[in-house]
Amino acid sequence: MITLPNIEQGHGPVLMLNMIKFKDKKIYFEQYIPAFNQVVEQLGIEGVNVKLVSEVIASIVADEGEQWDEIVLVEYPSAEAFKTIAQSDVYHQMANPLRLAATAELKLLMTRKIEF
Repeated sequence: MITLPNIEQGHGPVLMLNMIKFKDKKIYFEQYIPAFNQVVEQLGIEGVNVKLVSEVIASIVADEGEQWDEIVLVEYPSAEAFKTIAQSDVYHQMANPLRLAATAELKLLMTRKIEF
C-alpha cells in the first residue's frame, strides 16, 4: 500500500507528478488508465483530472542514468482524495496489478499549486 507522510488537510487540490519508465506503455494507457478511472468512479470521487501527459526527451539535471519515458500530471481535489484512492481495496484489486505490469519505475511527487 502507498503510505503518505503527514500532509496538511483541507487545503484544496493537489497535483501529482508521475514520472514513469514503462515496461509496457500499451498496458498503461489501454488497461491501467481505464481501470483507474473505474476505481475513481466506484469510490465516488469527483474532480480527478489529467492536466498533462508529456514525453521526456532528455534528462538535463538528474542522477546518472536516470531517464524517464513520460510524465503525467494529475489533479486531485485534495490530498485526502488521492489517499482514499491509493489505499482502497478496489484500487489494489483492479488497477494496481496493471500499474505494476505497465511500469518499470515510477516516482510520484505530490504538489500544491502556488498562487502568485
